[in-house]
Amino acid sequence: MATPEAEHFAALLKELKDRSGRSYGVLAGRLHVSTSTLHRYCNGDAVPNEYAPVERFARLCGAVGDELVEVHRRWIVADAARRRPAGAAVAGAAVPVPAAPAPAPVSAPETAPAPLPAPEPEPPVVVSAPSGGRSPWARLSRRTRVLIAAAGVAALLVPTTVVATALVGSRAEGSAGAPDRADRAAGDASVPPAPAASGASGAPASPSPSTSPSASSDGPPDGPSAEPGAPGGSVTERSRGGTATGLGAPPAVTISSYNWEEPCGQFYLLDRGPEGVAPPPAPQDRRGWARSYAGVEGGNMRLQLTVQGTSREAVVLKGLYVRVLSRKAPLPWSAYLMGNGCGSGIAPQTFASDLDAGHPVITPVPGTQGDRVVPAVPFPYKVSSEDVEVFNLDMKTTGYDVTWYLELKWSSGGREGMLRVDDGGKPFRTSGMRGRPMYTYGNDEVKWEPYQAG
Repeated sequence: MATPEAEHFAALLKELKDRSGRSYGVLAGRLHVSTSTLHRYCNGDAVPNEYAPVERFARLCGAVGDELVEVHRRWIVADAARRRPAGAAVAGAAVPVPAAPAPAPVSAPETAPAPLPAPEPEPPVVVSAPSGGRSPWARLSRRTRVLIAAAGVAALLVPTTVVATALVGSRAEGSAGAPDRADRAAGDASVPPAPAASGASGAPASPSPSTSPSASSDGPPDGPSAEPGAPGGSVTERSRGGTATGLGAPPAVTISSYNWEEPCGQFYLLDRGPEGVAPPPAPQDRRGWARSYAGVEGGNMRLQLTVQGTSREAVVLKGLYVRVLSRKAPLPWSAYLMGNGCGSGIAPQTFASDLDAGHPVITPVPGTQGDRVVPAVPFPYKVSSEDVEVFNLDMKTTGYDVTWYLELKWSSGGREGMLRVDDGGKPFRTSGMRGRPMYTYGNDEVKWEPYQAG
């Protein structure tokens, strides 16, 4: 059954489609999806797993400017509603109010007939709680900034850290580098978010034991860990002071895409020749397809992170870090392209890094959106339950096989912490592919053919 958020999102898609004058068949062909799939999107029966095909659909239908922003906003809301567990509480939901207890029966005289049995308690009366207007999802800010962090992890020594921090004239608070050694050791364990032990001293809580892979785990993963169509990824948290929910709670971080240019531009390195490789599947199934071959992202991993607060209390995002665990020679495998002939995605903000520096720092530079130049916006950012941030990260390597994960530093309500973002409990893995055989799937020959870059 479609959620109200999905129906709201589908109504906009249907409006754009009708306005374009194009048929479902024509649009489906341009989007590389089936006609029935596109029907389901426009009817609200399904929500795309990733935003990239939604954006291409909107552009094919002539959407520009604020329309693209509104399409993105509605997709974020519908996607979040789709991921919400069944029966999860939402703002404005009905709140059960227990009925007053029934009075106890009064004893009758001995000569009187036996008293009637006590009446059954009446069922609770369900009263709709005042919502105070639209739900928090409906009040999402139209400002969903998208930034691209070009973090080339290849040239980093082990261990090292790339930091995204506020670029200000004076020295940043504390250090612009990675967390100190004690924090680093505490962050190596992947533990689920839990309330910190608070007290007058504000001492940090000890992390719970974990069997999840840590920064010191032996060896990189064999390949992508996300199942087809699954969001994949994981976020673990360590923090000091405050409570786990409400005031001072950490933000919610999800990996909404492993390639925000899908289906364009993604290479996978596979340890086999083209004759033993099946055709590329639909975009939402490609990581699972690569996993079946123990494949590894080649050259770039374009992660899209969606960050949202869990209450109306603002959460300050202080910086984004890359933690490199290992760096080896690139894999001697063949590279397979997952899409060809596509236009570039939205790049409102760009981050670049000089990895030749002794302590590389991710530096914001201006980006573009159509013909408009978007000013660079460095950290910090703010999020809440009504204000979402979307970060597009371009993690690049050319000459190494690198395993790594991300850390997001946050603070709220006197509490601060570090969120670890990884690939389902394992580090991400990206390998350079310079000089490797590259293939693309031909539309005419219906087979893998040598790919010529440029």
